[in-house]
Amino acid sequence: MSDNFSREMKRYNYLVGEIDATYHEISTRLGLSDSVMRILYTICDNGTDCPLQKICRLTGLSKQTINSALRKLENEGVIYLEPLGPKNKNVCLTESGKRMAEQTAGRIMMMENAIFASWPREDMERYVALTEAYLRDLRAMSCKLTDR
Repeated sequence: MSDNFSREMKRYNYLVGEIDATYHEISTRLGLSDSVMRILYTICDNGTDCPLQKICRLTGLSKQTINSALRKLENEGVIYLEPLGPKNKNVCLTESGKRMAEQTAGRIMMMENAIFASWPREDMERYVALTEAYLRDLRAMSCKLTDR
């Protein structure tokens, strides 16, 4: 199967894996599990609260993993849940959670923004545009998949 991958796809997969590993190392250095960090990051990216459905979609984590991490965060006083319609909840940061998120996910966001700010604007815009195109094409092609 590996022979079917282009050299560029192998390089891309390597880079994605290394980026994921780097984010894991960052989470570890900041004393958080990957799942907790991804949840805090998603909430911060949304403001100070985020619908649970959106967290599930954007983190790519299983519902079981998310619920386990949310229980831990709730027990630690980092988040609280609010009803958001009949079947969804809103995950909200407490004051303590806001401070924690600022010291963890907020620091990652600052690093990411500094990286983009250091690139020429055209490079950053092209990188984002190409990533959007890849996602769009991947979604379109994935709709054509069958079980075989």
